[in-house]
Amino acid sequence: MHIRGDHAELVVGGRLDVRSAADARTVLHSAVDDGVGDLVLDLSELNSWDATGLGVIMGVHRRAGRCGRRLVLRDVPPQLQRLLVATRLHRILAIEGGIGVDTLPRV
Repeated sequence: MHIRGDHAELVVGGRLDVRSAADARTVLHSAVDDGVGDLVLDLSELNSWDATGLGVIMGVHRRAGRCGRRLVLRDVPPQLQRLLVATRLHRILAIEGGIGVDTLPRV
């Protein structure tokens, strides 16, 4: 997994899973704490995430809210969009451009 960017926009790539969760959490929490305004997570390079990775995203979302910021997901890959819809988290998280539930391919 890799994360690059600044306190306003970060690109997350690779796998966000149980093995990378602690490192990702540290980097993302620092970005929330050190910035202002929206924190955009570009997920276009993210290959997969598991429940632990999704938990990291939700934790960052809550932390951002407590800091007066908003977490915004950008370029969420289709397979990850399906997971957000299945868990109904697409209703809670800010997703740039939204998720077209009717346009998602069926698995």
